[in-house]
Amino acid sequence: MPGHKIHRGLLTVLLAATAISATAAQPTEEEEQARLGEIADADTMIMVPMRDGVGLATDVYLPRDREGPVPTLFVKTPYDFNRIEGPQLQWALEATERGYAFVVQNERGRFYSEGEWEILGNPQQDGWDSLDWVAEQPWSDGSVGTLGCSSSAEWQLSLAALDHPAHKAMVPMAAGAGIGRVGEFHEQGNWYKGGVHQTLFSVWLYHVQQNLRPQFPAGLSQEQLQRLRKMYDLAATMPEVNWKQQLAKLPASEWPEQAGANTGPWAELITRKPDDPGWYQGGLYHDDQDFGVPAFWFNSWFDVSQGPNLALFNHVRNNASDRAVRDGQYVVIAPTLHCGFYNIPEHEDLLVGELNVGRPALEVWDQVFAFFDHYLKEEANDFAATTHGCSITPWAATPGAKPTAGRPGSQ
Repeated sequence: MPGHKIHRGLLTVLLAATAISATAAQPTEEEEQARLGEIADADTMIMVPMRDGVGLATDVYLPRDREGPVPTLFVKTPYDFNRIEGPQLQWALEATERGYAFVVQNERGRFYSEGEWEILGNPQQDGWDSLDWVAEQPWSDGSVGTLGCSSSAEWQLSLAALDHPAHKAMVPMAAGAGIGRVGEFHEQGNWYKGGVHQTLFSVWLYHVQQNLRPQFPAGLSQEQLQRLRKMYDLAATMPEVNWKQQLAKLPASEWPEQAGANTGPWAELITRKPDDPGWYQGGLYHDDQDFGVPAFWFNSWFDVSQGPNLALFNHVRNNASDRAVRDGQYVVIAPTLHCGFYNIPEHEDLLVGELNVGRPALEVWDQVFAFFDHYLKEEANDFAATTHGCSITPWAATPGAKPTAGRPGSQ
């Protein structure tokens, strides 16, 4: 497109920035929820049908001042969104204020979504069907961007391999547990590191896997589901576990039962070896797949997934079959903890544990929406210009090149 000056393979490394001038106090969450009610029309508890008849609970927020179909930002999550809050509330506000529809959906088998849960929510079949549904809605212009952090990032990777025609761009943040095998990394969704099981994933599964759970009968009306959601959010309260003691016990295959876990995939996954064929039948992304979507990756200095994430970033830039996709890969590496991109203070130093990393400036919303505006609205902008307060280094990848300091892949 003429007029575009997007740098190929942007690496944005956050450095300490000068102090930002004081601004007004941040609005409370209640004020932001009220603001969303003023600017957006909400349509909640839509049971979006999948090809096998399973319905996935979905909320839609549309900009009230829209004059026709609009592009859509889509989040899929295994977490509870009965009350919109936190990053999803921020995303909904930013999206609808900037002329996008915002859609959030629970993975299969989570909360009000029907069916049995699989890790990453069956990203290919359900992801494809969900994009079909969004693109066909009368308020949609057919262009969809996916986004989110952690689990809401990880499902996007396998979906990107399918190259759905409506999937124009994606923002995966801290997405390491969606990667099965890439280059030297065979971590199978952060399950292994160097052939050794990473216990943090088992602890996460203890809280998330709820395949035996209360469910309402199928066929309820949207109005009935909206009413029920106000009464029952279906969130499980798991018994407390002393994990330091629990994870010291052997055999590890008995952790689920000993810890009081609910029914789910943990007991089967803990018996798999690093290259078990089962890893290649699920929703993980592996490097024998293509990658069909421009992406703006967000990673953190202090996270478990930098290695496979940056290896995948480089893999896509070197190997995607579509040149525009190869050139459309960008990454930010922030001095934060996992999913800490939203919580960088403006007027004081950022402390990560006991480490003072100074005052990094990361304008998440402006950067991300300049990226989406470019790919979903076809605006002739240069979204790299929105990285105020940062050091920007364009770099062209060389197939087979070893990562070095200042290049994508360095740690």
